[in-house]
Amino acid sequence: MPLHGLTHVVIGVPNVVETAAYYEEFGLAPDATAEAASFSTLDGGQQLSLVPAATRRLVELGVAADDVDDLALISGRLSTIGLPVVEHTPGEILAHEPVARFAVRIRIAERVVQEPAVRTPYNGPGRADRAGRAPGILRQERVRPRKLGHAVVGTTHLESTMRFFVEGLGFKVSDYIGDKGAFMRCSTDHHNVLALAAPVNFLHHTSWQVDDVDDVGRGATTMLEDHPERHVWGLGRHHAGSNFFWYLKDPAGNFCEYYSDMDCVPEDALWTPEAVEGAKGLYGWGPPPPPSFLAPEDLAALMTGAHSPG
Repeated sequence: MPLHGLTHVVIGVPNVVETAAYYEEFGLAPDATAEAASFSTLDGGQQLSLVPAATRRLVELGVAADDVDDLALISGRLSTIGLPVVEHTPGEILAHEPVARFAVRIRIAERVVQEPAVRTPYNGPGRADRAGRAPGILRQERVRPRKLGHAVVGTTHLESTMRFFVEGLGFKVSDYIGDKGAFMRCSTDHHNVLALAAPVNFLHHTSWQVDDVDDVGRGATTMLEDHPERHVWGLGRHHAGSNFFWYLKDPAGNFCEYYSDMDCVPEDALWTPEAVEGAKGLYGWGPPPPPSFLAPEDLAALMTGAHSPG
């Protein structure tokens, strides 16, 4: 696959300062030299920018490619399906998703090489891999996301959004949620974009990788200590993708997720997409998703263009 992951996401919010403070607390590192409110992960570099907008929305999604031949291939694919690129330079191309019209910037970028996290030893029946207290209990350092893993978008025309990503950009489908959504990948991760049928085009959530389930729990616990209203859903484990998760809500109303232990699909591996239905597609175990996760409370406001941060 010539694509190899997400490079960045740009989110429009009506309250940049407040939302920026949230993501710094979430564990992203602020970039004081950037013009916009921008933040970096440990392994992925600068991966989040916040810009002013009347209502919360996805402004731009970045995708990484290997070389100029990959850009030419994608440009040709987009033209074939009637979606020519808006800009084409030697290092990147820019196209617009046809339904919500957010920008997708495909740029030549080095592949992210992640140093393995120190193996977390867990004891089990007949297996004592560690002595003493669990490392996850003893950790004192703040949780820092390693990379941007995926973005989830609601679309009023699922077929068109899927066609753009699959036929145009070259994403591969990993799994389906019946006829209501598709998990799509541009890397060895199970999914980098999930498109969901929705009554309005909107950004559902962004997802940020941490080392293990202990850091999923530690990160969320810290975020909730003085702000229990940030809680959305977790702790649990998804079925599609298999990752541990905990979802929180930023001041603009966007959901964000700490995740770990995502399924990987090596480029030469055989993978058969599964069509999951109902709750099974959402989680294998954990509390049931609240209604506000399936239909965020500000959807009606987004449909009318009204400002209604969470």
